[in-house]
Amino acid sequence: MFPRYRMVGFCGLPGAAALGRLGTGDPAERADEIEKTARRFAAGREPLPVLELLAVVANSTPGPDGTYRSRTPAATIARFHRLARRRRAMLLLNVQPGRAAVLDEVKALREWLVHPDVGVALDPEWEMGPGQVPGDSFGRTDGHELTSVARYLSGLVEAHDLPEKPLVFHQVATSVVREQSALRPQPGVALVKSADGIGSPGLKRGTWRRLVRELPDGLHTGFKLFYEEDAQGGGRLMTPKEVLALRPQPEYVMYE
Repeated sequence: MFPRYRMVGFCGLPGAAALGRLGTGDPAERADEIEKTARRFAAGREPLPVLELLAVVANSTPGPDGTYRSRTPAATIARFHRLARRRRAMLLLNVQPGRAAVLDEVKALREWLVHPDVGVALDPEWEMGPGQVPGDSFGRTDGHELTSVARYLSGLVEAHDLPEKPLVFHQVATSVVREQSALRPQPGVALVKSADGIGSPGLKRGTWRRLVRELPDGLHTGFKLFYEEDAQGGGRLMTPKEVLALRPQPEYVMYE
């Protein structure tokens, strides 16, 4: 994956505009927009458009199985996979597990993950412990759990002779990922830590510095931009030039 490509994408879910730009309007038009945006971030690399589809969504109610999550229908995932393949883009399946076990949710996506153009994005702020409800407080993961997901993906890559597969985890605060030092890179998996803070350019740079401090070996970086939230309170959206000036330089840029 890296340093050949720079991944640039939108996240979202059809019919849920509040969850990201990918969920608004015609998906083909969003794909056109992603391709144009990705070229602005290339900076000497091959731009790789990304469709980050919410495949597992955390809910504020328990649901019939008490997991506080719902799974996106297979037909929707198939539709976006076809779109990604037509555009030579990467489909990232985003997992907000609620109280479900994150590895179980990733394994449930196996039929898609055996394809060469499908990866995983984890949202651990939505990974709830016993008694926690999504939206009331931040959830969390740790380096051991992230390693277990990476190990599972590595096994798929080896068994199906796949190219390197991205595993992104979005981190909004230092508390969301514990024991980061326990994270172990796995063969065939590109690990990406994406800084998920909201605010003005100055606030986002501060969040970035905190989150990229003492990165483990083999961990790549990503950066998340919010069209609406970053512009609130007198703020503004950072430009590609400003994002590319961050160090280390983000290898995945995602817009919500």
